[in-house]
Amino acid sequence: MVLGLVVLGAAALFAAEAEEGFAPIFNGKDLTGWEGDAKLWLVEDGALVGRSPGIKYNDFLATTKTYGDFVLRFQVKLVDNKGNSGVQFRSKRVPPPSHEVSGYQADIAAGWWGKLYDEARRNRVLAGPSDEVLKKALKPGDWNDYEIEAIGNRIKLSINGVVTVDYTEADEKIAREGIIAVQIHSGGPMEVQFRNLRIKEVKETK
Repeated sequence: MVLGLVVLGAAALFAAEAEEGFAPIFNGKDLTGWEGDAKLWLVEDGALVGRSPGIKYNDFLATTKTYGDFVLRFQVKLVDNKGNSGVQFRSKRVPPPSHEVSGYQADIAAGWWGKLYDEARRNRVLAGPSDEVLKKALKPGDWNDYEIEAIGNRIKLSINGVVTVDYTEADEKIAREGIIAVQIHSGGPMEVQFRNLRIKEVKETK
């Protein structure tokens, strides 16, 4: 059984590498290339797992590298579709004593899936899908393919191939580069799993 899981993990990593122009940002083995609280974030069966017993403040595991224009693809499962998570991008850590990461967030939570939220900055939803579109796209409690495309001032989010956000940023002062981070939201016990995280860095065409 263990061997089978290792083979599956290796196959997923190979698939990420084989996708033209894409490179893994998570190696499926450990937290190399990431920084954060190892008590809440761990690697199991090739997946990046955020497991919370219940926390007072949002927690983030972040890349040590920054990214500008890119397409990010990954699979995510919000166990039992409970709790709240998300993927930050073009973001930065807010200096202590804050626990926050500031920037765009692709949301992951019941009632929030597929929305673009501005975390710890404008603190509001920038764009999101209709209930009808989300119902068509989402597989609650199961693995979902999520894509974030951030090129220039345009941001697109897709779940299982269905576009949930196509947003153009009007504020030229908003950062177009930053870290990528995964979130465990404050609140009760929850678990979120990520796998097959891969990125394609692109140059903006003018």
